[in-house]
Amino acid sequence: MGDVTDDRNEVPPPAEAGGGGRPFAAVDLGASSGRVMLGFAGGGELSLREVHRFPNEPVRVGGTLYWDILALYRGVLTGLRAAGRETGGRLAGVGIDSWAVDYGLLDASGALLGNPVHYRDGRTEGMAERLGARLSPAGLYAETGIQHLPFNTVYQLTAARDDPQLAAARRLLLIPDLIAYWLTGQAGTELTNASTTQLIDPRTGDWSREVARAAEVDLGLFAPLRRPGDPAGRLLPGVLAETGLTGPVPVTAVGSHDTASAVAGVPAAGERFAYIATGTWSLAGVELEAPVLSEESRRANFTNELGVDGTVRYLRNIMGLWLLQECLREWAAAGSPQELRPLLARAAQAPPLRSVVDAGDPEFIPPGGMPERISAACRRTGQPEPRNEAETVRCVLDSLALAHRAAVADAQRLSGREVDVVHIVGGGAHNELLCRLTADACGLPVVAGPAEAAALGNLLVQARAAGGVQGGLPELRGLLRGTQALRHHEPSGGTRAWERAAARLAGGGRD
Repeated sequence: MGDVTDDRNEVPPPAEAGGGGRPFAAVDLGASSGRVMLGFAGGGELSLREVHRFPNEPVRVGGTLYWDILALYRGVLTGLRAAGRETGGRLAGVGIDSWAVDYGLLDASGALLGNPVHYRDGRTEGMAERLGARLSPAGLYAETGIQHLPFNTVYQLTAARDDPQLAAARRLLLIPDLIAYWLTGQAGTELTNASTTQLIDPRTGDWSREVARAAEVDLGLFAPLRRPGDPAGRLLPGVLAETGLTGPVPVTAVGSHDTASAVAGVPAAGERFAYIATGTWSLAGVELEAPVLSEESRRANFTNELGVDGTVRYLRNIMGLWLLQECLREWAAAGSPQELRPLLARAAQAPPLRSVVDAGDPEFIPPGGMPERISAACRRTGQPEPRNEAETVRCVLDSLALAHRAAVADAQRLSGREVDVVHIVGGGAHNELLCRLTADACGLPVVAGPAEAAALGNLLVQARAAGGVQGGLPELRGLLRGTQALRHHEPSGGTRAWERAAARLAGGGRD
């Protein structure tokens, strides 16, 4: 999840329920930073705090963009050591979640063959067309229900088909499974994350042999599937020595795709809710019992990712706060760093809906030059360019709210699930302006929080597996509502201005 937030007017959480909570470490690896959170759950208690945060900075070598996976692993060990210092060296468990689609390759000895390639690397250009010659986009969607994104794992493997590393590999582990393997020595493939590879049939919760054959993917590379709550081993003696923890410390498979954990961490009451997990990406949709595999759904670019307790995360990927993160980075690199709080205050006073861009446009995926790319998109659609940093930020947030509006409306229409409230979780839950704009755009009340929904979902699945909390998702969410600080935003006025902005964007920018 992302880190671009605004924590003004933070409401303190309700008083914690008395004792009984056992300590768990939730490892939450986001696209821009990782953190280890120490949580206590049980006896009516649910609390969480960060004990270590570390940067996640990709590295470009020889024209390829890589994740610095060993630095991330070191950060995890440092965080577990910090958690242990606060608990007398004892933890009731560890769970790991991260971003999706990327993987590491291991040889026959279990050694890593090379740093995992970053999903924003350009190697997957043209791979959808190559696979499409063997299996049509409609056929691929009917088998997997996964939204077309150019960096999905199936396209990464298509790009790597002639790579010597892939030829030498005997095991492929998705990022959270790779970290778990190094901690425990046991390999598995957690299902919620596996569903994002575009190789899983969401109806069966198992691999799609048809897609694997078409993509020439050897499913034998994948370790056995695990589900959230399944055991994933115990910390190795060397890890215990490195972290100062007292064994045994179990590792539990959680919703290892961070969005799966974040949706489990949505404090909803009932089923009639939409969620927007905000961070580097915005993942906006509804929770269902079965996938929606219609051609209309495919054309609307909705995805059916698997969730905790057999649920389906029916959602659309939107570019998210990546747009704002990149603008802030560019301005800082150009010698004009911007402090977020005053910048958001100025953006709140900027003209609303003056210009909007398509927050789902793949042109915004690569890093670099984001303010100019936003201006260029405005020029192409005949809209005025932002005149300063505040207007650029307002354009970004208006555009995200407009994309949230479209995703929530389309999710209801395509799934038949009606929505009474929108829950915003993740880093953007602190961004009061984004939450208010989303409420206005959707014409629905917005409940903002918790910002640490992914870590809380991670913690709750661990604690339930350990017997510390009981029940299904409704009971887990009830515990969240009783212990976490939430903000409520009611829509102000009608949605006509948002309808005009959507029509303007669809029509090339002119009213």
